[in-house]
Amino acid sequence: MEPIVFAYIGIGLMLALSGIGSAYGVTYAGNAAVGAMKKNPDAFGNYLVLSALPGTQGLYGFLGFFLLQGALVPTISWGAAAGIFGAGMALGLVALFSAIRQGQLCANGVAGIGAGYDVFGKTLILAVFPELYAIVSLAAVFLIRGLIGA
Repeated sequence: MEPIVFAYIGIGLMLALSGIGSAYGVTYAGNAAVGAMKKNPDAFGNYLVLSALPGTQGLYGFLGFFLLQGALVPTISWGAAAGIFGAGMALGLVALFSAIRQGQLCANGVAGIGAGYDVFGKTLILAVFPELYAIVSLAAVFLIRGLIGA
């Protein structure tokens, strides 16, 4: 196997895992929003924000690709390819799980709002914590990019 293939596998995993996590996360929160609208349709704006929040991890995976694409050259070394593969796996896995867990947290907030509780702000604050780890992983991709000279 050529080193460039190994690097592209890392990029592919990063994009796929972060996208899958976001798809699951927004679906969890979206399903809760549909149920909550039956009880409290006036809070649709709050439901929309909380349902969209887990979608950011998919964007981080896409941004990771743009950060690393400069190193994807046919003459890439095995060290740089391993760095790209590791960066892709790290961001992909963290984004996958943080988006799913964030979606579950947002779904609980949506259910609370639907039941008449004023928990939008508190849910938004708590939903930042899973997001933080995806941001840290994206920052690590940025640092790895600097180490491999992309």
